[in-house]
Amino acid sequence: MENIHTYQPLLFSIAYRLTGYASQAEDIVQDAYLRYQQADHAVIHSPKSYLTTVVTNLSLNYLKSAQREREEYIGIWLPEPVLTALPEGDSPEEQYEQQESLSIAFLVLLERLSPPERAVFLLHEVFDYSLVEIAEIIEKTPEHCRQLFHSAKNHLAEKRQRISVSPATQRQLTESFVAACQSGDLATLTKLLASDVTAWADGGGKVRASLFPISGQERVAKRFMVGLIHRVPADNVLFLDEINGAPAILCSRSGHLNWVLTLDIRDHVIVGLYTLVNPDKLAFLQRQLESRPEPFHSSSQILS
Repeated sequence: MENIHTYQPLLFSIAYRLTGYASQAEDIVQDAYLRYQQADHAVIHSPKSYLTTVVTNLSLNYLKSAQREREEYIGIWLPEPVLTALPEGDSPEEQYEQQESLSIAFLVLLERLSPPERAVFLLHEVFDYSLVEIAEIIEKTPEHCRQLFHSAKNHLAEKRQRISVSPATQRQLTESFVAACQSGDLATLTKLLASDVTAWADGGGKVRASLFPISGQERVAKRFMVGLIHRVPADNVLFLDEINGAPAILCSRSGHLNWVLTLDIRDHVIVGLYTLVNPDKLAFLQRQLESRPEPFHSSSQILS
């Protein structure tokens, strides 16, 4: 009998990119497995296709039901961060593509799309499903799926930018950013930021955070980022780890995660900063870090 759990990484990836919630993606995958176990296997020709179909449609149902929740969300909504590791051996182009589709910036950009547009775009662009296959999954015609795909591309075209900086360079820029913040070196910090840099923070009404984006080199450097990192209490630990496919800055106290900061780096400058302080959004990542055999920041680069 085929081991359906081998599809777990694929199914989770689809559900996470569709919903923006790792914890919800986990529940959706488990629900799909349960439905598979209860289904008539005589009519299931491909477990992978069956599970993909169930996960996609459960994710679409969730997006539709969560629409009002998103509208009433206090402040800026950002997706849940996840601990990641890009596959070794992939070409730089494949790594850049996977990194982009996991990035917080890209997941935020997907919020511009309707749920059907989002499903078609992700399945076709990221997971390489044909439009005919997608039509069967979401029960629409191939022509309708083609229209949804082109509509999604048009909605994203203006803001979507391809990642072109290697992970090593991203890490170096992230370290330079932290060092400039910690020392209060505004001149160096400003040089690291794009002229139109924007910072977003998600507190969800649970933790104090700016309710609106902050834009511009001087405003981001002076009013937001220097205060966040420069004034970290002495009993807190700053460390780097790979979050959503890129180096990120994490802050913890006594093993408890306080906040996560991811940087959107393009053309060797920082164009976006995404800070997650909502404790509900950090719970999944906290579990991921705690599941490691060693203390969760001991294998990461601790920042002094």
